[in-house]
Amino acid sequence: MKSVKGLEESKGPKDLKTSKDLKDLKDLIGELAGIQGPSGSEEQVRAAILEKLEGLADEVKVDALGNVIAVRHGKGPKVMLSAHMDEIGVIVTHIDEKGFLRFAPVGGLNPHRLPGARVAFLNGAIGVIGVEKLEEIKELKFARLYIDIGVTDKAGAEAKVKIGDTAVMWRPMEDLGQRVVAKALDDRIGCAILLEVLRLLKKPMNETYFVFTVEEELGRRGASTSAFGIDPGYGIAVDATITGDTPEAPKVALALGKGPAIKVKDSSLISHPGVRKLLIAAAEEAGVPYQLEVLDFGGNDAGAIHLTRAGVPSGTVSIPIRYVHTPSEMADLDDVAGAIKLLVALLEKPLAI
Repeated sequence: MKSVKGLEESKGPKDLKTSKDLKDLKDLIGELAGIQGPSGSEEQVRAAILEKLEGLADEVKVDALGNVIAVRHGKGPKVMLSAHMDEIGVIVTHIDEKGFLRFAPVGGLNPHRLPGARVAFLNGAIGVIGVEKLEEIKELKFARLYIDIGVTDKAGAEAKVKIGDTAVMWRPMEDLGQRVVAKALDDRIGCAILLEVLRLLKKPMNETYFVFTVEEELGRRGASTSAFGIDPGYGIAVDATITGDTPEAPKVALALGKGPAIKVKDSSLISHPGVRKLLIAAAEEAGVPYQLEVLDFGGNDAGAIHLTRAGVPSGTVSIPIRYVHTPSEMADLDDVAGAIKLLVALLEKPLAI
């Protein structure tokens, strides 16, 4: 691996609830969330993360698929922390004679949440998602949606956008005080957490890999390849999850502001009981309130990591997010700060299960 600038002296964990620390954390989340990075086109996110990694790691590399891998050396076993850089988006499939774009989803999008949403292409073109006239709402499918980029004919559209171009939902981050709303908190919030853990980690007791992965939204592809190359002893994904604290929400025991969630199960993973116990012990040692996450659907990078080679004991630290996979995802900064403290406490001790 190629070395980067000398490792800065770590200042150790501090109170992330002070106004300056919260502002710095919001600024970091807002900056990362505001970058365009649909699955398969994470270049802009990767460039920003590489810049922020300078001085924070002993070694940094970008692998063949585009994952960013930063290492802090320690004497203990290899630990892989993973957060994905990509976000949901759309891809252009057809341009009609009037310049309207037809598109398909890139990742898990719900067509009912899209009419009127704005999208931004990687080249800066902006569009609005429109919908054909419907007799019934059940007719609302992707085939009935289009993107209007403000042109009058096909030639005008093709001057701005080509078949195969991808775009993301476009909204700026809004600061609501203790909470923030933005696109792509899934999973730029995880990327921000990994960067903060790197910054605050005084002396890792384990050989710790901080991996910023590609194409999670398309099937955890970056986690599969990076975990194979690293061959870790333990794997921990840091990602977003749903909540059950809004009117008539799904019956899950997850809410904003009650602490990060430690995963028990989803459709891709039953967390290793030893890893789950380590995460719970770290949370309790750090005085971080936590929730337990049990889902019968979904998955994240840990689902790929734990199946690597002969198997990797794995778990997940999740940030509860309202309105996940929409242009307006909402998170509570207490949950984010708690996840950072939990992970720093975990990594400053030798891991053994």
